[in-house]
Amino acid sequence: MTLVSDADRRRIGDAITQAERTTSGDIVAVIAAQSSSYLYVPVLWAALAALAVPWPFVFWTWWPIQHIYLVQLAVFAVLVAVLMPLPARLALVPRSVKHDRAHRRAVEQFLAQDLHTTVGRTGVLIFVSVAERFAEVLADAAIHERVPQAVWRSAVDDLTDALGRGDAAEGFVRAIAAVGEQLARHFPPDARPHTLTNHLIVLPAT
Repeated sequence: MTLVSDADRRRIGDAITQAERTTSGDIVAVIAAQSSSYLYVPVLWAALAALAVPWPFVFWTWWPIQHIYLVQLAVFAVLVAVLMPLPARLALVPRSVKHDRAHRRAVEQFLAQDLHTTVGRTGVLIFVSVAERFAEVLADAAIHERVPQAVWRSAVDDLTDALGRGDAAEGFVRAIAAVGEQLARHFPPDARPHTLTNHLIVLPAT
């Protein structure tokens, strides 16, 4: 699945470059197709359904136990196959669980992209997980002291709305501009070069 086109990647990279000209802070943008495989979900639901299968046959039929067991196995196998496609898996996972998995991956990426190592602790991650329709802005300690997380709410809302419309690139560009505005206000540019990547990082599906 193509999450963003090459043209959109260049557009997002240009937006980061432009925003960082006005601040000493660093912005990194990451997009993931999904934050978890959720492969346990079909197995879990199929197992629960299969456990309930024998009871009607035990109480209301004279079927041999071997036949009932075969029906139980068939129900399990069919449900696993039906529920295995990603849209079905996602539909069965509570929203809170999906957002928890996506937030966990955002934190992992904050560390993986070395945002916690920036001079002055002024790194910001803009993270999107498409399957979960999840977006988050994570800021390092120095930024968090001056810009509370609630300030990013509008940028996150715009980003998730753009995801819902299938226009992740526009959402990123708007979020980058909003983050850049806050960084420029509190952390003006200085002589230190920006050391982190400006291009959009696309993560493979888990």
